[in-house]
Amino acid sequence: MIVPYLQRRAPKMAGVILSVAGYSIFSLQDAMVKWLVASHAVPQILFVRSATIVLLCLAIGRRTLLTQVLASSNKRPLLFRGALILVAWFCYYNAARHLQLAELVTIYFAAPMFVTVLSVVVLHEKVRWPRWAGVSLGFAGVVIACQPGRLGLSFPIALTLLAALVWAYTNVLVRQISRLETTMMQMLFSNGAFTLVCGLSLPWFWTPTAPAEYLLMMALGLTGAVGQYLLFEGFRLAAASLVAPFEYVTLLWAFCLSYLIWGDIPHAAVFLGAGLIAASGLLVMVGEWLPGKEETAATEPGK
Repeated sequence: MIVPYLQRRAPKMAGVILSVAGYSIFSLQDAMVKWLVASHAVPQILFVRSATIVLLCLAIGRRTLLTQVLASSNKRPLLFRGALILVAWFCYYNAARHLQLAELVTIYFAAPMFVTVLSVVVLHEKVRWPRWAGVSLGFAGVVIACQPGRLGLSFPIALTLLAALVWAYTNVLVRQISRLETTMMQMLFSNGAFTLVCGLSLPWFWTPTAPAEYLLMMALGLTGAVGQYLLFEGFRLAAASLVAPFEYVTLLWAFCLSYLIWGDIPHAAVFLGAGLIAASGLLVMVGEWLPGKEETAATEPGK
């Protein structure tokens, strides 16, 4: 497995490496979402995506996973986190109908700052200056790259900001819950909640769908499953405030995918913004190697 391998070869940065991989995969998911919401209702997309992840979890975990579900004493926080993620995804998916992919990602990048603040307030993590500087520098890079001030104030922008805040809180909850439950358990609970809620709404939202679009929705589920696993493991192995600045890598992917799929050509400010975003990640990494840094690895969650 890749996680034990990284823990052996790069124990100090394993959580960061996994999180960067997870965020990169989520960038591909964002592009799929942007494509699908143009012609399909959000509940329909979420239902197929979530059901695919649930089936994948059950296929991997089988009887052992079901036994863990029945025996878990943390069903309430797991379901609560699942409900919050559902809120975040509904806001994000609906905002994707009205904003360009680059605009959507730009506004959504308030999330790493929210995570850093919440990690102090909720988790009582000690956030050293390189992390604060890194997340601030990364956000400045996002602002320069996308110039969000020209977007004005609108309902889709408000939805994206709400999605960012809720998503940030769910990432903090991942850090808490991961001390008690496995990544597979978290994925099963959250996506099981999605499948149930969205399934009940299908009589009102289902629209005729071509086979190719069903395949794309299932691919969305597979992509989401891989991204969730890597990200959950990243937050399990590293402090939330350490991982947060690396979410800015998604912006670079957003512009690449916008160009490849929709033909959007980034403006000159993107290159300056991208440089600041790259520098923010390097600043955090260098800060972690400074003398006297605190240990960020978490203990293994209960099996």
